Amino acid sequence: MFEEALEEIYAELAVIGSGPSGQKAAIQAAKLGKKVIVIERDEHVGGASLNSGTIPSKSLREAILDLTDFYSRSFYAQDEEVSFKEISINDLNFRLHKVLDEQRRILCRQFEKNHIEVIRGSARFEDEHTLHVYDKNETLVHVISAEYILIATGSKPRNPKEVPFDKQKVLDSTRLLEIDCLPKSLIVLGGGIIGSEYASFFAALGTKVTVIDKRDQILPLLDREIGQHLQKSLSKIGLSFLGEKVFEEIVQKNEQVVVKFKDNTESSADALLYALGRVANVDGLCIECAGINVTEKGYVPVNALFQTVVPSIYAIGDVIGGPALASTGMEQGRLAARHAFGVQTHHFPSFYPIGIYTIPEISSIGYTEEMLKDLEFKYEIGRAYYYEIARNQIKGNDPGMFKILFHVETLEILGIHIIGREATELIHIGQVAMTFNAKIDYFIDQVFNYPTYAEGYRIAALNGMNKIKHKR
Repeated sequence: MFEEALEEIYAELAVIGSGPSGQKAAIQAAKLGKKVIVIERDEHVGGASLNSGTIPSKSLREAILDLTDFYSRSFYAQDEEVSFKEISINDLNFRLHKVLDEQRRILCRQFEKNHIEVIRGSARFEDEHTLHVYDKNETLVHVISAEYILIATGSKPRNPKEVPFDKQKVLDSTRLLEIDCLPKSLIVLGGGIIGSEYASFFAALGTKVTVIDKRDQILPLLDREIGQHLQKSLSKIGLSFLGEKVFEEIVQKNEQVVVKFKDNTESSADALLYALGRVANVDGLCIECAGINVTEKGYVPVNALFQTVVPSIYAIGDVIGGPALASTGMEQGRLAARHAFGVQTHHFPSFYPIGIYTIPEISSIGYTEEMLKDLEFKYEIGRAYYYEIARNQIKGNDPGMFKILFHVETLEILGIHIIGREATELIHIGQVAMTFNAKIDYFIDQVFNYPTYAEGYRIAALNGMNKIKHKR
């Protein structure tokens, strides 16, 4: 499968990067009978998503929940005090690497089955149809000419030069996966998705975690009520949040990491996770040789069909900016490959769910309440709290809620927000209902399995409809 010393290779599609978006583009093109080459510079296939992002973080989350008996605590904890089951970094790494090894094996098998060649090395554009591939010693090992080239190089943590990163104390999301001991205290600089997820993981392990952000609430992209519910849940497992703080300097002092803020205050901990954004992976690609320039924010600009200014070159996934999800990148890859080879396709959908794997997890689709207020929609809210759901009592009485936003007059479902166990699975029921233009009373008129978390839809719908009846 792997070519070692080819001088010149021709392909109908050359894909730079083997992450989720590149994988799906390559496989789609191969299914269309095209000769496809994937170029990967790292040791393992799968890109950041598989090796340092989505899969490792979610595997780590699952291992923490299992090994700490997290969901058993509500049955046995006294007076809301949480006791933590001691686990080691080796326990976590064993689970993590088992998942990664299996995922890599499956991906390599998919490439083999679809006759996709994987070439190791760093790709650089020579012109719009030619790539040079260099090995780790900067030796030119392959010259690839392709009818179409697809850039799927993803993103990497944004690491400013003034931040003193190392492998033990000052970490980014990639370095965090390589630590050899669990810190007793951790500062997470950045309350976005990556920072919030890892913060909740370490809090569940018993680490004293403080999330610090310039905004006044963790995960400000969320419906505000859901964000507040999250902060309350996280505080119960020992996580603290400091908002409206802008850091000025990070230093190491007396085995501690100290963060100094512009308001002349400071915080310290055993370790720090710097989670203030990611940047597109375009360094070294020499895309300017193909006539392409990045935007002011460093992303590759594309049209609605994922073509760059050069029609034979496409770009997909994190390298083009938001939404920067593995799920959306996969669909972008499939659509780009179909368009390149003239197969019937469609524009990328604007309607899709977002999943956030904090503890508790969150998923949403559609409008937030704040958006509806700005648009001056006439809306009502149906809520169902997890404590009302029998299945939740059986599983451990974890915090959570369903929030359904709908139009007062038409009963159209405008947004669904779920926080709690199984949220990222449950959201798809609402997604399907909204896709087929179901009204809020659809959930009332259906019979749900009992006891299930999905009953939350019916409880929330009844709650919302009762409000409408009372107003009338």
